Amino acid sequence: MSEGRSRPIKQIVIVGGGSAGWMTAAALSRMLPAHAVRITLVESEQIGTVGVGEATIPDVINFNAMLGIPEAEFLRETNGTFKLGIQFVDWSRIGTSYFHPFGQFGVDMNGIDFHQYWLRHRSIQTGSTIEDYSLSAMAAKNGKFALPDPNPRSVMSHIRYAYHFDATSYAAYLRRYAEKRGVHRKEGKVVQVHQDGETGFLTAIDLEDGTGLEGDLFFDCTGFRGLLIGQTLDIDFNDWSHWLVCDTAQTVACEHAGAPLPYTISTAKSAGWQWRIPTRNRTGNGHIYSSLWMDDDTAIDSLLADLDGKPLGDPRKIRFRTGHRQRFWEKNCVAIGLSGGFLEPLESTSLYLIQEGISKFLALFPSAGMPATVRDEYNRQLVKKFEQVRDFIVLHYKATERDDSALWDYCRTMEIPDSLEERIQLFREAGRIFRYEDELFSKPSWIAVMLGQNVWPETVDPIVSTVEPSDITRSLHSMTSAMSGAVAKMETHQAFLQKYAWAG
Repeated sequence: MSEGRSRPIKQIVIVGGGSAGWMTAAALSRMLPAHAVRITLVESEQIGTVGVGEATIPDVINFNAMLGIPEAEFLRETNGTFKLGIQFVDWSRIGTSYFHPFGQFGVDMNGIDFHQYWLRHRSIQTGSTIEDYSLSAMAAKNGKFALPDPNPRSVMSHIRYAYHFDATSYAAYLRRYAEKRGVHRKEGKVVQVHQDGETGFLTAIDLEDGTGLEGDLFFDCTGFRGLLIGQTLDIDFNDWSHWLVCDTAQTVACEHAGAPLPYTISTAKSAGWQWRIPTRNRTGNGHIYSSLWMDDDTAIDSLLADLDGKPLGDPRKIRFRTGHRQRFWEKNCVAIGLSGGFLEPLESTSLYLIQEGISKFLALFPSAGMPATVRDEYNRQLVKKFEQVRDFIVLHYKATERDDSALWDYCRTMEIPDSLEERIQLFREAGRIFRYEDELFSKPSWIAVMLGQNVWPETVDPIVSTVEPSDITRSLHSMTSAMSGAVAKMETHQAFLQKYAWAG
């Protein structure tokens, strides 16, 4: 093995701050000793960040735990609240609503998924919804919250949760965390990027004030600009806008209308959808829409009309393109966050994709030679992650009965990726759902959206169809009774937060 290939990385340069930059810096500073590797983050206060990722999924808990961040402190510092899932309004048809909860539905029995028993029960006795068998959904609808019980035999072990928080505050919190662990922050704009004449590897960046920074490894966290991965290394973009046609967002915060709900609300509109995310001190709102079918002024009017409190400032416009770079890791540059790709935050996956980019890199941490086999594996895994999340988001648009606008007509009739089409057809046949290759979304997530948007199996599972209906009814009644009793004993979401995190 040549000395160059085995030489350790000594200098890491992160270009760009925000959530992507400071999550990267925090994770690297946690895993790499400061005396062995110098980590420098370059950002400019003149360049704003997108900062709309205020809703998360449960995986962020693992990231914070890896950093050793106390949960109560994190919630205080980021104005955080708890999130038990997402309520989807008007997605199947105007006037309909369903809930996508974290955690599972009911309890699997005899090695068969719970939803198969519920489908059999529903075919005989109508009236219930599958959400009646989710502890997270029941707690959310009642404005309650409690932490999970570590005892797997307790009904309270079924609770799963994530957070709502202020993304700008999170980045600032992680900056303090990283700087305590030796990360150097440099204020300034990059004006030139240097490359090795033979290999094309990045060697250094020059800043506006004349400072030069050399590096063995560079992270591009420059957002949609893709300063290093796109403008310098010229890595093309795989555009998915033919499946995900929204390309613009208008965002604004507003005052609270009451106690913060422990869930996100996503409301479908004529040319897109609008989110409502309650943090401690405000509600975050955003209207994502397609500029093909709605102009900015109409989008802003629609956004403001559906706020539940007084706006705190003027709406901010963000243009975007859905898809990802053909390669996230090229030469000695790794694109994290928006520089690598973007998928609209319909299922709150923005920070998760940042987290995956970081964790997969740490799992494949290279020598300074950046072996091609390591880069190829990283790119394969990240592309797969993006494709899996893409399919789940596209499902929301495709599985609709709405025909009241051009956008919904397009989405309802569009061709979709083969991987998603196969999932839908398999579920339509007899409710079968499988989880592939460490994918993010579990069976209950797919079930929630399929059933919530009226994708129903044509037949009952043949094995479950042989079970005595009274036995199924008895088991399901026992489950929902236990969950109702547990929810009744929970504190309200606000009361729990006040005692757990906000009082400190």
